[in-house]
Amino acid sequence: MTRPNPTPTYRFAMMAVSALVVFADLHAQDGADNRMTFALAGDAIITQRLSPFDEPEFMSMIEVIRNADLAFVNLEVLFHTYTEGYPAAHSGGTWMAAHPRIAHELTWAGFDMVSLANNHTMDWAAGGMRATITALEAADLTYAGAGENLGMARAPGYRESRGGRVALISVASTFSDEDRAGAQRSDIRGRPGLSPIRYNVTYHVSQESIDKLEQVGDELGRGFNQTGDRVRFLGDTFVASSARGRKTTVHRGDLAEVVAVVADARRQADWVIVTSHSHESAESRHVPAEFIEEFAHAVIDAGADMWVGHGPHVLRGIEVYGGKPIFYSLANFIFQNETVELLPAEFYTNQGLDANAPPADGFDRRNERARGGGFPSDPVFWESVVASPTFVDGQLDHILLHPITLGHGLARAQRGRPVLADAATGRKIIEHIAELSEPFGVTIVYDRNRNVGVIR
Repeated sequence: MTRPNPTPTYRFAMMAVSALVVFADLHAQDGADNRMTFALAGDAIITQRLSPFDEPEFMSMIEVIRNADLAFVNLEVLFHTYTEGYPAAHSGGTWMAAHPRIAHELTWAGFDMVSLANNHTMDWAAGGMRATITALEAADLTYAGAGENLGMARAPGYRESRGGRVALISVASTFSDEDRAGAQRSDIRGRPGLSPIRYNVTYHVSQESIDKLEQVGDELGRGFNQTGDRVRFLGDTFVASSARGRKTTVHRGDLAEVVAVVADARRQADWVIVTSHSHESAESRHVPAEFIEEFAHAVIDAGADMWVGHGPHVLRGIEVYGGKPIFYSLANFIFQNETVELLPAEFYTNQGLDANAPPADGFDRRNERARGGGFPSDPVFWESVVASPTFVDGQLDHILLHPITLGHGLARAQRGRPVLADAATGRKIIEHIAELSEPFGVTIVYDRNRNVGVIR
Protein backbone atom coordinates (compact mmCIF):
# COMPACT_ATOMS: atom_id res chain seq x y z
CA MET A 1 0.00 0.00 0.00
CA THR A 2 1.13 3.55 -0.68
CA ARG A 3 2.26 5.30 2.45
CA PRO A 4 0.81 8.63 3.50
CA ASN A 5 2.57 11.83 2.57
CA PRO A 6 5.31 12.76 5.09
CA THR A 7 4.02 15.06 7.78
CA PRO A 8 5.62 18.42 8.59
CA THR A 9 5.80 17.39 12.24
CA TYR A 10 8.68 15.01 11.53
CA ARG A 11 11.57 15.83 13.87
CA PHE A 12 15.06 15.38 12.47
CA ALA A 13 17.77 15.22 15.14
CA MET A 14 21.32 14.03 15.46
CA MET A 15 23.60 14.34 18.49
CA ALA A 16 27.33 14.87 17.96
CA VAL A 17 28.07 11.80 20.07
CA SER A 18 25.88 9.59 17.89
CA ALA A 19 27.68 10.86 14.78
CA LEU A 20 30.99 9.80 16.27
CA VAL A 21 29.59 6.39 17.19
CA VAL A 22 28.23 5.91 13.65
CA PHE A 23 31.54 6.96 12.13
CA ALA A 24 33.54 4.63 14.37
CA ASP A 25 31.16 1.73 13.72
CA LEU A 26 31.29 2.14 9.94
CA HIS A 27 35.04 2.65 9.98
CA ALA A 28 35.44 -0.64 11.84
CA GLN A 29 33.83 -2.41 8.87
CA ASP A 30 36.34 -1.00 6.39
CA GLY A 31 38.76 -3.86 6.95
CA ALA A 32 36.23 -6.59 6.26
CA ASP A 33 37.12 -8.78 3.28
CA ASN A 34 33.53 -9.91 2.77
CA ARG A 35 32.13 -6.46 2.03
CA MET A 36 30.38 -5.32 -1.13
CA THR A 37 29.77 -1.61 -1.65
CA PHE A 38 27.65 -0.17 -4.45
CA ALA A 39 27.36 3.38 -5.76
CA LEU A 40 23.89 4.05 -7.15
CA ALA A 41 22.86 7.18 -9.03
CA GLY A 42 19.65 8.38 -10.67
CA ASP A 43 19.07 9.78 -14.16
CA ALA A 44 22.08 10.69 -16.30
CA ILE A 45 21.08 13.05 -19.10
CA ILE A 46 24.67 13.67 -20.13
CA THR A 47 25.49 15.73 -23.22
CA GLN A 48 28.81 17.31 -22.15
CA ARG A 49 32.20 16.01 -21.02
CA LEU A 50 32.92 15.45 -17.32
CA SER A 51 36.66 14.78 -17.48
CA PRO A 52 37.91 18.37 -17.93
CA PHE A 53 36.72 19.39 -14.45
CA ASP A 54 38.75 18.94 -11.27
CA GLU A 55 37.31 21.12 -8.49
CA PRO A 56 37.45 19.36 -5.09
CA GLU A 57 33.69 19.02 -4.58
CA PHE A 58 33.40 17.38 -8.00
CA MET A 59 36.37 15.05 -7.68
CA SER A 60 35.31 14.01 -4.16
CA MET A 61 32.00 12.87 -5.61
CA ILE A 62 33.78 11.05 -8.44
CA GLU A 63 35.86 9.20 -5.87
CA VAL A 64 32.69 7.95 -4.17
CA ILE A 65 31.76 6.31 -7.48
CA ARG A 66 35.24 5.03 -8.31
CA ASN A 67 35.79 3.56 -4.85
CA ALA A 68 32.65 1.43 -5.01
CA ASP A 69 32.91 -2.22 -5.99
CA LEU A 70 30.11 -1.66 -8.53
CA ALA A 71 28.64 1.65 -9.75
CA PHE A 72 25.30 2.08 -11.54
CA VAL A 73 23.47 4.98 -13.19
CA ASN A 74 20.35 5.22 -15.36
CA LEU A 75 21.22 6.38 -18.86
CA GLU A 76 18.50 8.72 -20.09
CA VAL A 77 20.19 9.89 -23.25
CA LEU A 78 20.95 8.24 -26.59
CA PHE A 79 24.46 8.11 -28.02
CA HIS A 80 24.30 8.65 -31.79
CA THR A 81 25.24 11.05 -34.57
CA TYR A 82 21.70 11.68 -35.91
CA THR A 83 22.28 9.36 -38.87
CA GLU A 84 21.68 5.89 -37.39
CA GLY A 85 17.96 6.35 -36.81
CA TYR A 86 15.22 8.91 -37.32
CA PRO A 87 13.22 10.99 -34.84
CA ALA A 88 10.09 9.32 -33.55
CA ALA A 89 6.80 11.17 -34.00
CA HIS A 90 6.86 11.89 -30.27
CA SER A 91 9.33 11.72 -27.41
CA GLY A 92 9.49 11.92 -23.64
CA GLY A 93 9.89 15.70 -23.96
CA THR A 94 13.32 16.13 -25.57
CA TRP A 95 14.55 13.94 -28.41
CA MET A 96 17.71 12.85 -26.58
CA ALA A 97 21.09 12.83 -28.29
CA ALA A 98 24.76 12.98 -27.35
CA HIS A 99 27.87 12.09 -29.30
CA PRO A 100 28.95 8.45 -28.79
CA ARG A 101 32.28 9.60 -27.30
CA ILE A 102 30.34 10.89 -24.27
CA ALA A 103 29.76 7.27 -23.21
CA HIS A 104 33.45 7.13 -22.25
CA GLU A 105 32.88 9.98 -19.78
CA LEU A 106 30.71 7.65 -17.69
CA THR A 107 33.51 5.08 -17.69
CA TRP A 108 35.97 7.82 -16.67
CA ALA A 109 33.66 8.68 -13.76
CA GLY A 110 33.79 5.08 -12.55
CA PHE A 111 30.45 3.67 -13.66
CA ASP A 112 30.17 0.00 -14.60
CA MET A 113 26.49 -0.56 -15.43
CA VAL A 114 23.67 1.50 -16.95
CA SER A 115 19.97 0.90 -17.47
CA LEU A 116 18.40 1.64 -20.87
CA ALA A 117 14.67 1.25 -20.31
CA ASN A 118 13.05 4.69 -20.06
CA ASN A 119 10.71 7.03 -21.89
CA HIS A 120 13.54 8.19 -24.21
CA THR A 121 14.79 4.75 -25.30
CA MET A 122 13.11 5.00 -28.71
CA ASP A 123 13.36 8.77 -29.33
CA TRP A 124 15.39 7.97 -32.46
CA ALA A 125 13.70 4.65 -33.24
CA ALA A 126 15.59 1.37 -33.41
CA GLY A 127 18.60 3.01 -35.05
CA GLY A 128 19.15 5.32 -32.09
CA MET A 129 18.81 2.42 -29.66
CA ARG A 130 21.31 0.31 -31.62
CA ALA A 131 23.82 3.16 -31.87
CA THR A 132 23.58 3.65 -28.10
CA ILE A 133 24.28 -0.02 -27.44
CA THR A 134 27.28 0.11 -29.78
CA ALA A 135 28.65 3.15 -27.91
CA LEU A 136 28.15 1.47 -24.53
CA GLU A 137 29.99 -1.65 -25.66
CA ALA A 138 32.87 0.50 -26.94
CA ALA A 139 33.03 2.23 -23.55
CA ASP A 140 32.91 -1.09 -21.64
CA LEU A 141 29.62 -0.27 -19.93
CA THR A 142 27.30 -3.16 -19.11
CA TYR A 143 23.64 -2.44 -19.94
CA ALA A 144 20.16 -3.92 -19.70
CA GLY A 145 16.61 -2.90 -20.54
CA ALA A 146 16.48 -2.62 -24.35
CA GLY A 147 17.13 -4.91 -27.29
CA GLU A 148 16.10 -6.33 -30.63
CA ASN A 149 13.13 -8.18 -29.13
CA LEU A 150 11.39 -8.65 -25.80
CA GLY A 151 13.61 -11.52 -24.69
CA MET A 152 16.76 -9.48 -25.27
CA ALA A 153 15.26 -6.40 -23.59
CA ARG A 154 14.26 -8.46 -20.54
CA ALA A 155 17.65 -10.19 -20.31
CA PRO A 156 20.04 -9.23 -17.50
CA GLY A 157 23.38 -7.60 -18.10
CA TYR A 158 26.20 -9.24 -16.13
CA ARG A 159 29.33 -7.63 -14.72
CA GLU A 160 32.19 -9.03 -12.67
CA SER A 161 33.34 -7.01 -9.66
CA ARG A 162 35.64 -7.37 -6.67
CA GLY A 163 32.64 -8.44 -4.63
CA GLY A 164 31.20 -10.97 -7.09
CA ARG A 165 29.19 -11.19 -10.28
CA VAL A 166 26.38 -8.63 -10.58
CA ALA A 167 23.20 -8.96 -12.66
CA LEU A 168 21.31 -5.86 -13.79
CA ILE A 169 17.64 -6.07 -14.83
CA SER A 170 16.09 -2.89 -16.21
CA VAL A 171 12.43 -2.07 -16.93
CA ALA A 172 10.28 1.01 -17.42
CA SER A 173 6.67 1.76 -16.56
CA THR A 174 6.70 5.18 -18.26
CA PHE A 175 6.73 4.89 -22.06
CA SER A 176 4.60 5.06 -25.18
CA ASP A 177 3.11 1.70 -26.07
CA GLU A 178 4.93 1.45 -29.40
CA ASP A 179 8.25 1.76 -27.54
CA ARG A 180 7.97 -1.58 -25.78
CA ALA A 181 9.79 -4.55 -27.23
CA GLY A 182 7.81 -7.38 -28.81
CA ALA A 183 8.29 -11.13 -28.45
CA GLN A 184 10.13 -13.14 -31.09
CA ARG A 185 8.37 -16.02 -32.86
CA SER A 186 9.73 -18.88 -34.92
CA ASP A 187 8.13 -17.35 -38.01
CA ILE A 188 8.57 -13.60 -37.44
CA ARG A 189 11.12 -11.36 -35.79
CA GLY A 190 10.41 -9.48 -32.57
CA ARG A 191 10.02 -5.74 -32.22
CA PRO A 192 13.02 -3.71 -30.98
CA GLY A 193 12.31 -1.66 -27.90
CA LEU A 194 12.42 -1.44 -24.12
CA SER A 195 11.53 -3.89 -21.36
CA PRO A 196 8.10 -2.84 -20.02
CA ILE A 197 6.39 -3.15 -16.68
CA ARG A 198 2.82 -2.08 -17.37
CA TYR A 199 0.15 -1.35 -14.80
CA ASN A 200 -3.62 -1.20 -14.50
CA VAL A 201 -5.57 1.84 -13.30
CA THR A 202 -8.97 1.74 -11.60
CA TYR A 203 -10.85 4.92 -10.69
CA HIS A 204 -12.95 4.64 -7.53
CA VAL A 205 -15.85 7.09 -7.81
CA SER A 206 -19.37 7.57 -6.50
CA GLN A 207 -22.40 5.74 -7.94
CA GLU A 208 -23.64 9.14 -9.09
CA SER A 209 -20.52 9.50 -11.23
CA ILE A 210 -21.04 6.02 -12.69
CA ASP A 211 -24.59 7.03 -13.65
CA LYS A 212 -23.25 10.15 -15.37
CA LEU A 213 -20.75 8.09 -17.34
CA GLU A 214 -23.57 5.82 -18.49
CA GLN A 215 -25.56 8.87 -19.57
CA VAL A 216 -22.61 10.23 -21.58
CA GLY A 217 -22.10 6.79 -23.11
CA ASP A 218 -25.74 6.72 -24.22
CA GLU A 219 -25.39 10.17 -25.79
CA LEU A 220 -22.24 9.15 -27.65
CA GLY A 221 -23.64 5.76 -28.58
CA ARG A 222 -20.39 4.17 -27.46
CA GLY A 223 -17.82 3.90 -24.71
CA PHE A 224 -19.81 2.47 -21.77
CA ASN A 225 -19.65 -1.19 -20.80
CA GLN A 226 -20.43 -2.69 -17.39
CA THR A 227 -19.46 -6.12 -16.08
CA GLY A 228 -20.45 -6.70 -12.49
CA ASP A 229 -19.28 -3.74 -10.45
CA ARG A 230 -16.63 -2.69 -12.98
CA VAL A 231 -17.32 -0.16 -15.71
CA ARG A 232 -15.21 0.38 -18.82
CA PHE A 233 -15.60 3.84 -20.29
CA LEU A 234 -13.45 5.19 -23.15
CA GLY A 235 -10.63 2.84 -22.25
CA ASP A 236 -10.62 3.44 -18.47
CA THR A 237 -11.96 1.30 -15.61
CA PHE A 238 -14.29 2.70 -12.93
CA VAL A 239 -15.75 1.20 -9.78
CA ALA A 240 -18.46 2.64 -7.56
CA SER A 241 -16.87 2.94 -4.14
CA SER A 242 -16.95 4.97 -0.96
CA ALA A 243 -13.14 5.19 -1.18
CA ARG A 244 -12.42 7.78 -3.84
CA GLY A 245 -9.25 7.97 -5.87
CA ARG A 246 -7.01 6.38 -8.47
CA LYS A 247 -5.70 2.90 -7.66
CA THR A 248 -2.96 1.12 -9.58
CA THR A 249 -1.89 -2.53 -9.76
CA VAL A 250 1.02 -4.07 -11.64
CA HIS A 251 0.36 -5.90 -14.92
CA ARG A 252 0.34 -9.58 -13.97
CA GLY A 253 1.86 -10.84 -17.22
CA ASP A 254 4.77 -8.38 -17.16
CA LEU A 255 5.36 -9.05 -13.47
CA ALA A 256 5.51 -12.81 -14.04
CA GLU A 257 8.07 -12.37 -16.84
CA VAL A 258 10.30 -10.06 -14.80
CA VAL A 259 10.08 -12.24 -11.70
CA ALA A 260 11.18 -15.24 -13.79
CA VAL A 261 14.19 -13.28 -15.06
CA VAL A 262 15.08 -12.26 -11.48
CA ALA A 263 14.85 -15.87 -10.28
CA ASP A 264 17.16 -17.02 -13.08
CA ALA A 265 19.64 -14.20 -12.45
CA ARG A 266 19.67 -15.14 -8.77
CA ARG A 267 21.11 -18.51 -9.82
CA GLN A 268 23.60 -16.97 -12.27
CA ALA A 269 25.04 -14.10 -10.23
CA ASP A 270 26.09 -13.18 -6.70
CA TRP A 271 24.11 -9.91 -6.72
CA VAL A 272 20.90 -8.90 -8.50
CA ILE A 273 19.85 -5.28 -9.09
CA VAL A 274 16.41 -4.47 -10.50
CA THR A 275 15.91 -0.93 -11.73
CA SER A 276 12.76 0.78 -12.97
CA HIS A 277 12.11 4.10 -14.71
CA SER A 278 8.79 5.14 -13.21
CA HIS A 279 7.30 8.63 -13.25
CA GLU A 280 3.97 7.51 -11.82
CA SER A 281 3.04 8.91 -8.41
CA ALA A 282 0.36 8.72 -5.76
CA GLU A 283 -0.78 11.81 -3.84
CA SER A 284 2.38 13.77 -4.68
CA ARG A 285 5.27 13.41 -7.09
CA HIS A 286 7.47 12.40 -4.14
CA VAL A 287 5.29 9.36 -3.34
CA PRO A 288 5.44 6.31 -5.65
CA ALA A 289 2.27 4.89 -7.16
CA GLU A 290 0.91 1.76 -5.48
CA PHE A 291 1.92 -0.59 -8.29
CA ILE A 292 5.56 0.54 -7.95
CA GLU A 293 5.67 -0.62 -4.33
CA GLU A 294 3.93 -3.86 -5.34
CA PHE A 295 6.49 -4.45 -8.08
CA ALA A 296 9.51 -3.61 -5.90
CA HIS A 297 8.38 -5.99 -3.17
CA ALA A 298 7.72 -8.78 -5.69
CA VAL A 299 11.21 -8.69 -7.20
CA ILE A 300 12.83 -8.60 -3.75
CA ASP A 301 10.74 -11.65 -2.84
CA ALA A 302 11.98 -13.30 -6.05
CA GLY A 303 15.63 -12.84 -5.06
CA ALA A 304 16.73 -9.30 -5.99
CA ASP A 305 19.21 -7.66 -3.62
CA MET A 306 17.96 -4.14 -4.28
CA TRP A 307 15.47 -2.12 -6.32
CA VAL A 308 16.54 1.22 -7.75
CA GLY A 309 13.99 3.72 -9.02
CA HIS A 310 14.42 6.81 -11.20
CA GLY A 311 12.33 8.86 -13.59
CA PRO A 312 10.28 11.49 -11.72
CA HIS A 313 13.37 13.76 -11.47
CA VAL A 314 12.76 14.22 -7.73
CA LEU A 315 13.79 12.25 -4.67
CA ARG A 316 11.47 9.67 -3.19
CA GLY A 317 11.73 7.71 0.03
CA ILE A 318 13.85 4.67 0.86
CA GLU A 319 12.46 1.42 2.22
CA VAL A 320 14.28 -1.61 3.62
CA TYR A 321 12.10 -4.61 2.76
CA GLY A 322 13.14 -8.09 3.81
CA GLY A 323 16.57 -6.70 4.64
CA LYS A 324 16.99 -5.33 1.09
CA PRO A 325 17.05 -1.64 0.12
CA ILE A 326 14.44 -0.08 -2.14
CA PHE A 327 15.28 3.38 -3.47
CA TYR A 328 11.99 4.67 -4.86
CA SER A 329 13.73 7.47 -6.77
CA LEU A 330 17.30 8.76 -6.75
CA ALA A 331 16.22 11.77 -8.85
CA ASN A 332 18.81 13.34 -11.17
CA PHE A 333 22.52 12.68 -11.31
CA ILE A 334 23.40 14.57 -14.51
CA PHE A 335 20.76 16.91 -15.92
CA GLN A 336 22.05 18.42 -19.17
CA ASN A 337 18.74 18.23 -21.00
CA GLU A 338 19.02 21.68 -22.57
CA THR A 339 22.34 21.27 -24.36
CA VAL A 340 21.17 18.69 -26.89
CA GLU A 341 22.64 20.02 -30.14
CA LEU A 342 20.01 19.12 -32.74
CA LEU A 343 16.27 18.49 -32.42
CA PRO A 344 13.58 17.48 -34.94
CA ALA A 345 10.95 19.78 -36.37
CA GLU A 346 8.29 18.44 -33.99
CA PHE A 347 10.18 19.80 -30.98
CA TYR A 348 9.82 23.35 -32.31
CA THR A 349 6.27 23.09 -33.62
CA ASN A 350 5.20 21.62 -30.26
CA GLN A 351 6.38 24.90 -28.72
CA GLY A 352 4.55 27.03 -31.28
CA LEU A 353 7.75 27.92 -33.13
CA ASP A 354 8.79 27.72 -36.73
CA ALA A 355 10.28 24.32 -37.54
CA ASN A 356 13.58 26.02 -38.42
CA ALA A 357 14.00 27.85 -35.08
CA PRO A 358 17.33 27.31 -33.27
CA PRO A 359 17.60 25.04 -30.19
CA ALA A 360 17.98 27.91 -27.69
CA ASP A 361 14.65 29.38 -28.82
CA GLY A 362 13.00 26.01 -28.37
CA PHE A 363 14.29 25.50 -24.83
CA ASP A 364 13.45 29.09 -23.84
CA ARG A 365 9.90 28.79 -25.16
CA ARG A 366 9.36 25.46 -23.42
CA ASN A 367 10.40 26.94 -20.07
CA GLU A 368 8.23 30.01 -20.61
CA ARG A 369 5.18 27.87 -21.29
CA ALA A 370 5.79 25.37 -18.47
CA ARG A 371 3.95 25.80 -15.19
CA GLY A 372 6.19 27.65 -12.77
CA GLY A 373 8.96 28.01 -15.32
CA GLY A 374 9.77 24.33 -15.82
CA PHE A 375 12.80 22.40 -14.59
CA PRO A 376 15.24 25.36 -14.41
CA SER A 377 13.11 27.28 -11.91
CA ASP A 378 12.69 24.69 -9.14
CA PRO A 379 15.70 23.66 -7.00
CA VAL A 380 14.06 20.32 -6.11
CA PHE A 381 15.12 19.01 -9.54
CA TRP A 382 18.75 19.98 -8.92
CA GLU A 383 19.36 18.28 -5.57
CA SER A 384 19.82 14.57 -5.04
CA VAL A 385 22.00 11.86 -3.51
CA VAL A 386 24.40 9.15 -4.56
CA ALA A 387 23.44 6.09 -2.52
CA SER A 388 26.15 3.72 -1.29
CA PRO A 389 24.74 0.55 0.27
CA THR A 390 27.30 -1.78 1.85
CA PHE A 391 26.68 -5.48 2.42
CA VAL A 392 28.71 -7.65 4.81
CA ASP A 393 28.45 -11.44 4.53
CA GLY A 394 25.65 -10.91 2.03
CA GLN A 395 23.54 -8.89 4.47
CA LEU A 396 22.80 -5.17 4.25
CA ASP A 397 25.00 -3.46 6.85
CA HIS A 398 24.51 0.26 6.21
CA ILE A 399 23.71 2.83 3.52
CA LEU A 400 25.50 6.15 3.04
CA LEU A 401 23.69 8.92 1.19
CA HIS A 402 26.03 11.49 -0.36
CA PRO A 403 24.10 14.73 -1.07
CA ILE A 404 24.79 16.35 -4.44
CA THR A 405 23.74 19.54 -6.22
CA LEU A 406 23.54 20.04 -9.97
CA GLY A 407 23.97 23.81 -10.29
CA HIS A 408 20.49 25.25 -9.93
CA GLY A 409 20.53 28.88 -11.05
CA LEU A 410 23.64 28.58 -13.22
CA ALA A 411 23.64 29.32 -16.93
CA ARG A 412 22.34 26.61 -19.23
CA ALA A 413 25.82 25.56 -20.35
CA GLN A 414 26.99 25.19 -16.73
CA ARG A 415 24.12 23.58 -14.86
CA GLY A 416 23.45 19.87 -14.72
CA ARG A 417 26.87 18.59 -13.62
CA PRO A 418 26.87 17.11 -10.09
CA VAL A 419 29.11 18.09 -7.19
CA LEU A 420 28.99 17.22 -3.51
CA ALA A 421 26.71 19.65 -1.67
CA ASP A 422 28.06 22.06 0.93
CA ALA A 423 27.20 21.35 4.58
CA ALA A 424 24.07 23.50 4.77
CA THR A 425 22.60 22.21 1.52
CA GLY A 426 23.69 18.67 2.30
CA ARG A 427 21.86 18.69 5.62
CA LYS A 428 18.74 20.05 3.90
CA ILE A 429 18.84 17.30 1.26
CA ILE A 430 19.30 14.57 3.86
CA GLU A 431 16.49 15.96 6.01
CA HIS A 432 14.25 15.98 2.95
CA ILE A 433 14.88 12.33 2.04
CA ALA A 434 14.61 11.41 5.73
CA GLU A 435 11.08 12.85 5.80
CA LEU A 436 10.18 10.96 2.64
CA SER A 437 11.55 7.71 4.11
CA GLU A 438 9.88 7.99 7.50
CA PRO A 439 6.54 6.52 6.29
CA PHE A 440 8.48 3.42 5.19
CA GLY A 441 9.86 2.93 8.69
CA VAL A 442 13.40 4.00 7.76
CA THR A 443 15.41 6.36 9.96
CA ILE A 444 18.16 8.41 8.34
CA VAL A 445 20.78 10.04 10.57
CA TYR A 446 22.76 13.03 9.34
CA ASP A 447 26.49 12.68 10.02
CA ARG A 448 27.67 16.29 10.01
CA ASN A 449 31.32 15.30 10.23
CA ARG A 450 31.20 13.70 6.78
CA ASN A 451 28.12 15.50 5.40
CA VAL A 452 26.30 12.23 4.62
CA GLY A 453 23.07 10.54 5.56
CA VAL A 454 23.37 7.16 7.28
CA ILE A 455 20.92 4.27 7.40
CA ARG A 456 21.87 1.46 9.76
